[in-house]
Order: sequence, then C-alpha cells, then structure tokens
Amino acid sequence: MSKKKVLIVTQEMDPYTELSEIAEMARRLPPYVQENGLEIRVLMPRFGTINERRHKLHEVVRLSGMNIIVDDDDYPLIIKVASLQEARMQVYFLDNEDFFKRKHVFTDDNGNHFDDNADRMVFFCKGVIETVKKFGWPPDLVHCHGWMTSLIPFYLKTAYKNDPLFQQSKVIYSVFNDTLESTFNRDTFLAKAGINNLSAEDLDAYVDADGVTLHRGAIAFAEGAVQCSLEPSEQIQALLAQSDKPVVHQNGAPGPYVEILELYNSLLGQTVE
Repeated sequence: MSKKKVLIVTQEMDPYTELSEIAEMARRLPPYVQENGLEIRVLMPRFGTINERRHKLHEVVRLSGMNIIVDDDDYPLIIKVASLQEARMQVYFLDNEDFFKRKHVFTDDNGNHFDDNADRMVFFCKGVIETVKKFGWPPDLVHCHGWMTSLIPFYLKTAYKNDPLFQQSKVIYSVFNDTLESTFNRDTFLAKAGINNLSAEDLDAYVDADGVTLHRGAIAFAEGAVQCSLEPSEQIQALLAQSDKPVVHQNGAPGPYVEILELYNSLLGQTVE
C-alpha cells in the first residue's frame, strides 16, 4: 500500500529563518511525520534573509516559470530546493524578487510592516497550490503553519475544489499568536484575496466588523486545528473553543508530536500503530 502524502506549508522554518515557535515546529514536525510512515513535502517562502550559499539552495528549473496573478498583476514564480541532510528531507522555496528579495521578512529597516504583506500572502498561498499541481503530487493532507498560509484552506475548498489533485485533501491549520492581520485594510484584503472570480462574500469567515480575521477564516475551512503557542491569546482560545473542528493543544511543546500524528491518522482514516 502506498504511503499517504502530507504537504507541510510554513512561513518560517529553522535553520532558514530566525528561531520562532513557527520555525521550530516546522523543523521538528516533518521528520517525525516521515519517521512514522507518511510521505512529506515541505514548502515555504524564500525570504531575502535566507542565505542561499550557506544552505545550498538551487533552482528547480522544471518547476519554475509559472506566473501568479495578484490583483490583476502577473508575478513570476521561481522554485528552489535545499536538502536537510540530517533529516533526510528536502525543502522547497517559493521565490519572487518583487515580494521576497528584501533584507527583512515582514518589516522595513524602521520596523514598519511592509504595505504589501497581504499581496505577499496571496502570492504565496496561490503559488503553493500551483506548485503542487506542477509536482503532480496529490496530497492526502495539507498542514499549514502560520498566518501567511491562512488562505490555503479557503482556496483548496473554493477556487480549487474541483481540481482532481485536491478533491480528497484534508487540511489542518496550526494557530500561532503571531499575525499581521491588524495591519491589513479590510476592503483591500477582500479585493486581493478573491482570486479566480471568488467574491468578497466567499471570504466572510476572514473578516468581521473590526477588520481581517485570518485565523478564524483558516479554521472555518480546515478539517482540524493545532494550537501551537505556549501562551495563546484570548482571541485564539475563544476561536478554538467555538470551533466544532478537532483541536490539538500543542502549547509550545517541541515534541514528540503524538497527538498531531493521531489527528493526521484520524483525518486520513488510519490507525496509529
């Protein structure tokens, strides 16, 4: 019997980005999943802070060359890859000069959030799905880590719901305290995130009277969630308490990720050995 396929999508990962709750989990979880009999692929942004020479990134020519449309503009998508030898796994990086070739990840030299962070999120989320299509690799489960991945559950269940590659895909969203939604303009976000003729009404779960609500939207379209921060905010605790989805409370623990694996297998219809 072939192994079930798990796509892990993250905005950060150790050792490529600064150590954070997201970066640590994204580094430790994939090898654990792989060691427990599942096939994995990992995708993340190729931020300008990542040292390509040190980490031996190189372009995957057969996957590069696509254009991703964001707000009616075309942006070229370059795919690069690096190997984590000690974990026996590869990490794929989505790159674009307009969005990622910067000295900082989400803020400028003065600590101000980039004006186009919402555009970068849309580019990344859509780019991930288009890259997987080019892989020709149907994921049985997609596990998203961090606010920058929060549109992927929505896109998979709406814009790409009829794509044969994703029709059987289950989605899990890992919730961390870190989010930039308070810096997003509600109307601008709705206009940019509505890809492939999706309407503002389709994005209702991602907004409320106060503005953009990325975590709420992602949880609404996912089959399960993982609470990852050591001290989750009151907002996150309330969102998860109100959800009817299965929730794992990892609470910042670095592993082992037994309960996450149990959630995987539950959604995949497998039993944990």
